[in-house]
Formats: sequence, structure tokens, C-alpha cells
Amino acid sequence: MMQTRATLDRELTEIRDSVLQLGSMLEEAIQRSVEALKNRDLELAQQVIADDVRINKLRYAIEEKCLALIATQQPVAGDLRAIIAAMHIAIEIERMADHAEGIAVLVTRMADEPLLKPLLDIPRMADVACEMLQASLGAFVAEDKKAAKKAAKLDKELDQLYDQVFRELLTYMLQDPRNINRATFLLWVAHNLERMGDRATNISERVVFMTTGKLKELGGSWK
Repeated sequence: MMQTRATLDRELTEIRDSVLQLGSMLEEAIQRSVEALKNRDLELAQQVIADDVRINKLRYAIEEKCLALIATQQPVAGDLRAIIAAMHIAIEIERMADHAEGIAVLVTRMADEPLLKPLLDIPRMADVACEMLQASLGAFVAEDKKAAKKAAKLDKELDQLYDQVFRELLTYMLQDPRNINRATFLLWVAHNLERMGDRATNISERVVFMTTGKLKELGGSWK
């Protein structure tokens, strides 16, 4: 039993480390995709797209390791919840990376077309998304449900920024129909960032599940 416990603890640590590595790769993808947008850097955008394959591979490797650990070690209670949470968190991170890749794809589609306006709120949205990611993963490692709930609250700021971007770009469209194409590209970028906040909230929800055994939606009027 002691050997089994030691094996389980070691493999749980390896899974957590892999999840953190995946989170680090995602954060880099977010920052680089927005940097590519700001600088109209097509080469950097293509690199973000190419690197998404590595993120996908690590996500599947984590999922396979979690399933193998359940099959071979037959964990129960808190250990089982930790493994299931890690597997779901890896999936959410990979999907957030798809949104970062989506931004990079938009950069390539915009090519060298100038931006409609200086980027202010969109980089801030990226910063908040990264902050949510860091906070939710920190809560995961610390097994801290309070920190997870606090991380989820940041989604409100991200939603407010998205609403602000939406209203501003809509104004540009109404003022001059020639702005519609470029405004739409930026709206899609902002939408990808807003969806990242929803995914990061899902990570926090899994931390709450891991620590309490209860699946609870974090958002709206929850406390």
C-alpha cells in the first residue's frame, strides 16, 4: 500500500506539472497572438498557429495519463477528483489555445490591412485572460476553492471590456460602412478573448469540484 500511495502521489505531481506546462504554453500563445495583431506580424501569427499542434499533443498526453492512472491505481475520493479535474482543466486550456490560434488566423486573413483604430481594450482583454488563467491554475495547485472563486470573478471585467469594444466598433460601422470589414475582424478577436474568460471560469469550477466534490457554476449571482 505504501508503494502504491507513493506511485499515485508521484504521478499526480507529474500530471499537475504537465497541466502547468500546458498553461504556460497557452499564456505564450495568447500574448503572441495579440502581439502579432498589434504589429501586423504575419510570421508571428503563423508561429502561433503552428505551435497549437504542440498544445494539442500535450493535452492528449495529459488526458491519456489521467485515464491510465484511474485504470491502474483505482483512486478514490479526493485523488479521483483531482485526476478528473486535471483532465478537464487540460481540455479547457487546449480550447483556450484554439481561441488564441483563432486570433492568429484572423491576423493572417487581415494581411497588411491597417487596423481600424489603435488597440487599447483588446490588449487589456488579453491581460485579464492571462490573469484569470494564472489565478485559476494557482488555485488548482494550491487546492484553494476561495482562490478559484476569486479568479472566476475576473470574468466580469473581461465581459465589460468586450461590451465596450463591441459598442465602439459598432459605432465605427454605423458611421461609415467602409469600416465594416475591419471592424468585424476586431470584433472576432475580442470575441475569442471573451470566450477565454468563460473557459478560465470553467477551470475554477473544476477546482471547486476537486476540493469540495460539488459541481457548481461560477458566475452571475453566486457567492
